[in-house]
Amino acid sequence: MAMPRLHFEELNDAVREAITDKTGTIYAARTAGGGMNSGVAALLDTDSGPVFVKGIPHDHPQVHAQQREAVINPYLPDASPRLHWHIEAGGWDLLGYEVLPARHADYRPGSPDLDLVVAAVDELQKVKAPDVDLKRAEQRWGTYAPPGTAGLFAGDRLLHTDFAPDNVLIDDRAHIIDWAWPTQGAAWIDPAVLILRLMDAGHQVAPAEAFAWRFASWRTARRTAKRAFAAANAALWQEIAEEAPTPWKRGMSRHAAVFHTYMATAV
Repeated sequence: MAMPRLHFEELNDAVREAITDKTGTIYAARTAGGGMNSGVAALLDTDSGPVFVKGIPHDHPQVHAQQREAVINPYLPDASPRLHWHIEAGGWDLLGYEVLPARHADYRPGSPDLDLVVAAVDELQKVKAPDVDLKRAEQRWGTYAPPGTAGLFAGDRLLHTDFAPDNVLIDDRAHIIDWAWPTQGAAWIDPAVLILRLMDAGHQVAPAEAFAWRFASWRTARRTAKRAFAAANAALWQEIAEEAPTPWKRGMSRHAAVFHTYMATAV
C-alpha cells in the first residue's frame, strides 16, 4: 500500500525549520508525483537553489530503506542525483537531493527512452559494490530459489533491483533514482528485474527477454542461473501479491510467473 503523502506545508514546524536551516529561505514548494514510499516528496525553490526533499516518519518500517539510500549515494554513478544532506528532525528522516529537470521514463514498446535506459544500466553494471552493509542477492532471493541454487546469484556488482519507470528519470540521458534496495550480486540480475518492468509496460515476454540480451552480463550468464532466478523472483512476487493484493502487485506477480514459465521452457 502506498504511504500517505503530506504536502510540505503540512509538516510540523520542527521539520520545516530544520530543512530551512539547510536550504535557506524557501520560496515555493510543490508536491512531487510518482513513487509510493515517501511520506513527503517535494520540490523546493530555495535560497540555495532547487532541492528535492523526501522523507519518512522515523518510526515507519520503511525508514531503513531510506537510510540505505543515504549510505549508498556517494558510490553511485555520476548520472544519479547527488544527496546534499540527510537529517532527522521533528520525528522525520529527511533527504535533500539535487534536482534533475527530467521526466519519468517511458518503457512502452518503441519508446526512444529504452536506448537511454540501456546506457544507464550499462554504466551501473560496471560499478562494484562498495564496502558498506548491503543485502546480498543470494540472501534476498535465496529463500525463494530452487534448492541449491541461491549461490548462483552471488557477485560483486552494485545492483539497483527496482527499475519501475518512476525510478528512472529522462532528460538527454537516463538517471537511476530511488536507491531503497541496493544489493550486491551478479550483474545480470538487474537486466532480469528490468524484464518484468518491460512486460508491465506492454512488452510480450519474448521481446522483453530479447531486450536483456543488449547487456553483456545477461548474454554471458549461465542459463541455469537465470532460470533459478526467474523461479525465485516468481515465488517472491507471488508472496508479495498475496500479502498485499493491490492491482500493480498482482500484475507484477503475473508477469513474474509468465517469465518463469518462459525461462523454464525456452530452448
